[in-house]
Amino acid sequence: MIPARKGRWFNAWFAGHARGRIHGAFSEVWVRGVEETRALVAEAPLLLVANHTSWWDPLLILHLSQHTLEVDGHAMMDAKNLRRLPFFAKVGAFGVDLESAADGAAAIKYAAKLLDRPGRAVWVFPQGRERPAGQRPLGFKAGSAEIARVARRARVVPVGIRYEMGGEERPRLYVSFGAPLTAMREPREARQVQEEAVQAELDRIHEALCAAAEVAEVGGGPGLAEFARLHRAKVSPLGPLLEAWLAHLTRPPRASRPRLPGGGRGDPR
Repeated sequence: MIPARKGRWFNAWFAGHARGRIHGAFSEVWVRGVEETRALVAEAPLLLVANHTSWWDPLLILHLSQHTLEVDGHAMMDAKNLRRLPFFAKVGAFGVDLESAADGAAAIKYAAKLLDRPGRAVWVFPQGRERPAGQRPLGFKAGSAEIARVARRARVVPVGIRYEMGGEERPRLYVSFGAPLTAMREPREARQVQEEAVQAELDRIHEALCAAAEVAEVGGGPGLAEFARLHRAKVSPLGPLLEAWLAHLTRPPRASRPRLPGGGRGDPR
């Protein structure tokens, strides 16, 4: 197992870098349940269990930990990836060999030790690797359930993450924090409950997007009443102006009215 080597100043700088990358790549970032989760972490450490679907996930959870939840965040990471990207250890990642039972047991104990007081959070992606957002079942492994069993002071919060392409050049990002789960001693049951809870948050995002699409068709509001918008990218006027200019240049000429045998024009009707 590779321990975290979190550094305060590097963490602050790299979290700012992550926020800049996210704001540059996504047109909007929408979140749900942030206030409730922030209030919860003031009372107890949090084990945040999320689906893993994109390269963006590590940067996203760093940004959420530092700037949105304002917690001392850590994350479990595949040891092979952490060796390739060692700077993630400086922002709280600790590595586990997914093929080693002994390494997994050590990582579970390490995560439980981190979850020792309010204000701290550990992120876990129980799928173990990136999977399509629409895959069902999600295929959770037992690691996060074992951490929940050992870290008795921690509250488990399911998190759904979705990246969505739409009618804009850049995609949108949606995150839904669920209600804390009831503590369970039996890991197999806990794993299933965690997986179902994260899937429920993904379903919540999907339902909100469908509702927003229906509202947009009738000219209403955004249809994301439960979500708050964390970020909205500024739109440069140059793009729309260029498109309007190109449309003007490439618009086909009006069809000429047919000529009559005598040289006159026919009735346009």
